[in-house]
Amino acid sequence: MDVQKPVLVTGAAGFIGFHFARRLLREGLPVVGVDNVNDYYDPSLKWNRLKALGKLPGFRFVRLDLTDAPAVRDLFAEYGFETAVNMAAQAGVRYSLVNPGAYIESNITGFLNVLEGCRAVNSKHLLFASSSSVYGANEKIPFSVHDNVDHPVSIYAATKKANELMAHSYAHLYGLPCTGLRFFTVYGPWGRPDMALFLFTKAMLAGKPIDVFNYGRMGRDFTYIDDITEAMRRIMGAPPAPNPAWDSRSPDPASSFAPYRIYNIGNNQPVRLMDLIAMLEQCLGIKARKNMLPMQPGDVKETFADIDGLARDFGFRPSTPLREGISKFVEWYQSYQAGTAAETP
Repeated sequence: MDVQKPVLVTGAAGFIGFHFARRLLREGLPVVGVDNVNDYYDPSLKWNRLKALGKLPGFRFVRLDLTDAPAVRDLFAEYGFETAVNMAAQAGVRYSLVNPGAYIESNITGFLNVLEGCRAVNSKHLLFASSSSVYGANEKIPFSVHDNVDHPVSIYAATKKANELMAHSYAHLYGLPCTGLRFFTVYGPWGRPDMALFLFTKAMLAGKPIDVFNYGRMGRDFTYIDDITEAMRRIMGAPPAPNPAWDSRSPDPASSFAPYRIYNIGNNQPVRLMDLIAMLEQCLGIKARKNMLPMQPGDVKETFADIDGLARDFGFRPSTPLREGISKFVEWYQSYQAGTAAETP
């Protein structure tokens, strides 16, 4: 693979896209970062992420909406990306209840345009973000990539399952190696303001109550961002090959006769929501006031990643303890609010 060609990272102003682009740039790999910098959450956080990336050599930012097919086509034609990493998406389960159209446009149309771009330049590997949300109504624990995921409970989850199916079609039709990554509750510095840890920290420091859904009876496989980027980096360098053992009479959803794979990336250690809150209280030295609320539509009670495939194929298991990760997030949050975090690449 020609390392001089830049890696495409879509969603580069987003949480995971920013961290992965930074990881590649620190290794000396050139990166073209694409984002439309929308206002789903405070755009200033996105611009500050881009500001940090811009301080590293080898980064070029292109403001672009992936639903703009001609612009995406021109971008691929200009750079001939051998490796594309699609982290761009309309995120959030609850927002999908009030604005489902945004998910179809960004997650379906936008992803189709990326697939078409990869096909046009004969890319060697497309790495794309899926989500633990695809497991939906499946309550078999831990969630396995070999399980059926045909019962999503939100439009967001449905679009992520659709991404997996679309990628498989291109892997089959055009031989495009595609790897889907089912992320499990990613958290850490520069995180998304609509996620629980960010919301809780902001409210507690402001002396406001926090909203605790399902009366606290929730479990999540919280996964620290550095573990996510380490797994992604290992997977990016190993485009999938067809699985010679794949059986069409008993099809395995995690692999294929085509160059296609699906991996869970999670901490493999689900934590009770009330335990997360207790750890955050200790880090902040503040007792949370809690609004105990019922389960929200589209939510699931628990997530738990089976990561045997990741460990087998790449020798890696996420291992950052939640207490350590929360402490790093709180440290970043307080420095960011003080206006200093964006100064350090």
